[in-house]
Amino acid sequence: MADRYLRLTGTAPGRFVTRRLGLPQPTALRRWSRQTPDLPGPVLRLAAGEKPAQGTYGAVVLDATAVADPADLQDVHAALHPLARSLTACGRIVVLGTPPRDGGLARSAAQQALEGLVRSLGKEIGRGCTVQLVRLAPGAAADSTLDFLLSPRSAYVSGQVIEVGPAAEVPAGGTRTALVTGAARGIGAAVAETLARDGARVVLLDIPQAADALAEAAARLGGSALPLDITAADAGERIAAALPDGLDVLVHNAGITRDRRLANMPADRWDTVIDVNLGSVLRTTGHLLKSGTINEHARIVGTASIAGIAGNAGQTNYAASKAGVIGYVRALAADAEVRGRGITANAVAPGFIETKMTAAVPLVIREAGRRMNSLGQGGQPADVAETVAWLSAAASGGVNGQVVRVCGQSLLGA
Repeated sequence: MADRYLRLTGTAPGRFVTRRLGLPQPTALRRWSRQTPDLPGPVLRLAAGEKPAQGTYGAVVLDATAVADPADLQDVHAALHPLARSLTACGRIVVLGTPPRDGGLARSAAQQALEGLVRSLGKEIGRGCTVQLVRLAPGAAADSTLDFLLSPRSAYVSGQVIEVGPAAEVPAGGTRTALVTGAARGIGAAVAETLARDGARVVLLDIPQAADALAEAAARLGGSALPLDITAADAGERIAAALPDGLDVLVHNAGITRDRRLANMPADRWDTVIDVNLGSVLRTTGHLLKSGTINEHARIVGTASIAGIAGNAGQTNYAASKAGVIGYVRALAADAEVRGRGITANAVAPGFIETKMTAAVPLVIREAGRRMNSLGQGGQPADVAETVAWLSAAASGGVNGQVVRVCGQSLLGA
């Protein structure tokens, strides 16, 4: 969808006027494309306490895992202070820490302090740059996470705290099969396209009324279409029947809104949203796990929302369903049988993403949604898709039970 304000601030007269008026100055984000697969500058890696070499960097990875006392935070400041102004536009800062539950009281306090640092720096740094904290548990397999965060694919992810643990070894195999629900358009279609780009055989699922758009998208991606109401009582059985060789990636994207304040919300609006957005996720996943359709080392990704984290007036049903998705993936990730099969479960929580749905939002509210984040703009469906692709990768087995907001570090619920 068009963001005329972003285009305006990309011109010299527009920047001059908006600066004089004290308005936001968003930077056009550098997203992944075949022409821009990398960040525009070298990656500097250093440990807290090391003096950084002078230069201009595309990214900085600061190892703060040794920070064990509040006094050690001075080393973090000493390393980052001279670098905060030397990143290129759309650069990255990734701070490596440890889970604050590991170690003594002083270490826990100091490691938790890194979260406040990262979230605040993400709001300060500007120019399209992002800042993340990656907590490394013992034996962490963090390569895929760092590859994602240190690339243009994470353009709209900022201020996130991601814990990475060890990963089960994934046997080398052939083409992976991915099922994406709600895939006829918008974010679901973008997810399917990105997974296909990364080599997966995609199966696109959506309601029968969207069969034409679904078939067109599937044909374009070399995948297959599965017109199906995800709330149908036999949805799990029909999905399993369509996937005789099993499933390696399951992306729950299908969702609806029926907004109204709770005091004005009839029961049918409440029930419909809860059933589509949450009930169907539990039913189909449960059946696919029980039937063995979900293969070992599979990846399950649920689509939550920042409304499920922060709440949103007029969306009690939607927010409840999306918070439920978060609770479900965390419980699934902790399930001993699921973990034993090397299966991971995570969630993405989109913020303001430019889709047909947000284009229909009244102008003032739409502009507020676009600007009230650290990057000062709305995200694209591709931003959510890239995050899903990272969580879905075979190499991402160390990421489990995480909820990653794709919201430009929204100031709501951040």
